[in-house]
Amino acid sequence: MSERRRFKQTKSLRERLAAFTAALRQKTENMAPGLERDELERKMRRAETAAAIDGWANSRELQPPK
Repeated sequence: MSERRRFKQTKSLRERLAAFTAALRQKTENMAPGLERDELERKMRRAETAAAIDGWANSRELQPPK
């Protein structure tokens, strides 16, 4: 059985999602409306939602159930 390759992330998930979202936003600015642009905007919204969920899950105010 082969071992799984593992590596340490140098940036947080939030930073990686923000960079991904910014790159998609820049790419879609110059595109004409159409199917490809809609798909990229959908990916951008998913990344923004994932960043918001990550922020909520890692917040200091989140308390474990008692």
